[in-house]
Parts: sequence; C-alpha cells; structure tokens
Amino acid sequence: MNYLDFEKPIADLEKKIEELSNIDIPENDALAPEIKRLQQKVDDLRVSIFKNLTSWQRVQLARHPDRPYTLDYIYKMCENFVELHGDRKFGDDNAMVGGFATIDGQSVMVIGQQKGRDTASRKYRNFGMANPEGYRKALRLMKLAEKFDIPVITLIDTPGAFPGLEAEARGQAEAIAVNLREMAVLRVPIITIIIGEGASGGALGIGMGDRVYMLENTWYSVIAPESCSSILWKTWDYKEQAAEALKLTANHLLEMKIIDGIIKEPLGGAHRNYEEIAANVKTQILSTMKELKKLSKDKLVDGRINKYSSMGVWETLK
Repeated sequence: MNYLDFEKPIADLEKKIEELSNIDIPENDALAPEIKRLQQKVDDLRVSIFKNLTSWQRVQLARHPDRPYTLDYIYKMCENFVELHGDRKFGDDNAMVGGFATIDGQSVMVIGQQKGRDTASRKYRNFGMANPEGYRKALRLMKLAEKFDIPVITLIDTPGAFPGLEAEARGQAEAIAVNLREMAVLRVPIITIIIGEGASGGALGIGMGDRVYMLENTWYSVIAPESCSSILWKTWDYKEQAAEALKLTANHLLEMKIIDGIIKEPLGGAHRNYEEIAANVKTQILSTMKELKKLSKDKLVDGRINKYSSMGVWETLK
C-alpha cells in the first residue's frame, strides 16, 4: 500500500499492527488486546484525518498510484464490454478507451481516459493525456451510441490533453471544440463522472454531460494547482494555496452548481476498496439513467444546453 505524506501517522500504526500480527501469540496473551487497541486507534485516526482534508490533499488522493482507473471501473461495473479502437482518420489513441457494454442488462457506451500503473503502461497510455485522435475516437463512439439510441457514460481522469507539438499539428484544440459542439446536441443521455483528475479542456472534451458527478476525492479545474502556481508565482512552491484558490474540489463545485452530485468514497480513498467504489458509481449511473430516460430527446438536448448556458456570471452592457 502506498501512503501519502499526510497519512504517515496511519502508516506507522499499520506497520506496528502488521509486525504484531506476524507474531504467533495465544488468544489470552497480553498482546492480543493491544492489536485490537491499535486497530481502533488507526480507524479513529483515519476518520479524523479524512474529515479535514485540504484541497491539495484531495488533489494528491485523486492522483494516488493505487487509485482505480477507467478500465477498473468498467470491468467491475459492466458486463459484455467490447472495446472499440481508432478514429477512422489518423489512428488509435491508447490514452482514450471506450466501447459497448451492459450495466445490469442495460446497453451503454462507456468512454474514458486510461492511465498506466508502471513505466511501460504509463508510456503506452501517455499518462492518460489524449491526442486529437483520442477525442475523435470518443466522438465516433458517441455518434455510434446515438445511432443505436443508448446512453453514453464518460469517466474522466486526465492531467490534461496532450500538449505536444504533434498533437497541436493534428488539431488538438479543434478536436476538443468539435466534441463540445457535438455533445451539446447529442440526442441520447450523457452521464459524466470525474473519477480522478479533471484538468482543463482535456477533461471537458468528453465531459459535457446531462448530469456530472465527482467522486469525493477528485478535482476538476481549468488548470492544475502546480501550473497555476508557476504562472502566478513563477514557482510550484505555492501549489497548496493555488489549490484552495481554484475551488477545484467536489464540495466547491457542487456549491457553485458546476456538478450535480458527489459520489462517496470508502474511508481513506477509492483505492482502499475497489468493490465498494465501483458499486457506488454503478448505483449512481443506474439511478441517473432511469431519470434521464424519461425525458424526450428534445428536452434532453434543451436541458443540456440550458445547463451549460446558465453557468458563470456575466453582465450585458447597453
């Protein structure tokens, strides 16, 4: 288990518990109640720490190396997943995955960014940063979903769209812009869930949903805290202050009505219990699909356009 800096007190206690548990002791030995006491202390400490997380600590949790990624959720929640490849224009993008699946027997198109867990897979997945062909593949799959009249589920987890010269040369900005235009009028339900990092246009390129949810320990913003700090203060040293100022946590965004709800994570983060978090996400998807399927296609599109048109604050000058 990987521990973050603020989890060090928990890590120290769990190490002691592990050491004691490896000792062969009888039930009536004095050490037996000591193990139980330490376990209770760990539980209490975890509740105390995770009840008062800062914005930066939630950013760290969203990036936790053990956190479940898109394919983990797909294989835990879905049946009959058939991955589809390629954008039919340039190539396939391994940072963006998607395909047909069923959830409790209901057909869906599920799409999301995929990160890697070791050096080789991170390189293969380009750290979850999609190229233009990734966004064009996502749009191709959304159009397929519209053709077969099935809902679209998007799972967002990206530090941003890939910023390389080759991505710009192939039309990164145009690909994301086209996705936004087409998603606004897609005539099937779109349910979006931020499962990790939701950075900038890279997230928004598959994120224009009828309903948008965030897991408890995720972030969603126009810029990462480190990048914001480097622009404003010319150094990454103020990333914690930037995280607070950006209002990028689920609680902040729910308060600002940018998202529609928060999905609770297991105590300690989603990486602590894959089964539990996948079940929570699945429950939210099923209840939202039931709600959205009651709407006519025209009301669905009108509601989506109104949702995004009403965001932000502006003033009309005469």
